[in-house]
Amino acid sequence: QVQLVESGGGLVQPGGSLRLSCAASGLPFNVRFVGWFRQAPGKEREFVSTIRWSGGNIYYADSVKGRFTSTRDSAKKTVYLQMNSLRPEDTAVYYCAASLGGILSQREFPSAYNYWGQGTQVTVSS
Repeated sequence: QVQLVESGGGLVQPGGSLRLSCAASGLPFNVRFVGWFRQAPGKEREFVSTIRWSGGNIYYADSVKGRFTSTRDSAKKTVYLQMNSLRPEDTAVYYCAASLGGILSQREFPSAYNYWGQGTQVTVSS
């Protein structure tokens, strides 16, 4: 049974930093991507970043490039999202997700992900 548990959210001032963690258990051998999405109130869930599990390639949304960094600890099956230079528009619930057999061209679409965590709130406000 796949479980994804996010942690590390909170309230931070603009320009500040947070690090989110996603502890994954039960990942099957055919997991293709483990990534991050976010959803702000009244908006659709949007892609943030994802890691191609077998090769380690990392992909980012244009809105977070240069500010966010995703890494993984394969031994711990944990994925991290280091968020720097946070802006009020980064405020959202952040979700970790895992895709089984997803193809590269679909990596930014929530529909390509099979498992989701419960989400962690990130609020950027002064």
